[in-house]
Amino acid sequence: MTQPTTRRTLLRGTAAAATATLATAALAPTAHADDTTPYPSKTPARSRTGTAPQGPRIGILLYDGYSLLDPTGPAEILSRVPGASVTMVAERPGPVRTDTGDVAVLAERSLDEAGDLDVLLVPGAGNRGLIAAMENRTLLKWIRHTDRRTRFTTSVCTGSLVLAATGLLDGRRATTYWASAPYMEKTFDITYVPERYVRSGKFITAAGVSAGLDMALYLAARLTDEDTAKAIQLAVEYDPRPPFDAGNAQEASEELKARALKIVEDSQA
Repeated sequence: MTQPTTRRTLLRGTAAAATATLATAALAPTAHADDTTPYPSKTPARSRTGTAPQGPRIGILLYDGYSLLDPTGPAEILSRVPGASVTMVAERPGPVRTDTGDVAVLAERSLDEAGDLDVLLVPGAGNRGLIAAMENRTLLKWIRHTDRRTRFTTSVCTGSLVLAATGLLDGRRATTYWASAPYMEKTFDITYVPERYVRSGKFITAAGVSAGLDMALYLAARLTDEDTAKAIQLAVEYDPRPPFDAGNAQEASEELKARALKIVEDSQA
């Protein structure tokens, strides 16, 4: 895996003007020696009904600066999977703020309290959060450790870059936020695929933000069956009909891409 040697942008649009100011970190995803110290394997906390979870145990990682819909969109879908338990996990329990700084979501468990998971989901983040996560050896170690026992390890948006920093996606096909695709392919041994979600073995990566909903429905079908996933889709009335046909980066103008990245940059705390 090729390592970046300077602090340059992680997100780069395909247009000359379409660049987002996300500096890379001097990443060290190959430094796995500390993985020999295992996290304690604990029994997952009891479900909201007071009983041990009977279905899949789903853990969603939160870290400072994540994008709000990345964890909460899939949580809305996956929490409807019969018998499933969905838990927000962070380095420390408590509120964790989003990239805009305006909203916080409560992490119920710390990393060492998460126990074994059937599904791990890593959200994406804004500039500050993504850089910090990709440099955070504690997070990377925990992701690698947890992945050893998951049925599925997943990501939304630039969460795939956090997974990439662990080395878990080496040699695989994956997707990410459209503006991060050049960085992904240049920096890691990963083949970028411009789809809403991409499965490679047990790894499922989703494209930007809203694509996490599509990925979560696909995952729900894999955890149960297609009829159950369809029922969940209807239960949450996910029938998107946006007022504009502007969400596909493959069809967007360079001017629109540049404006989109400017909006993202300006909104980040």
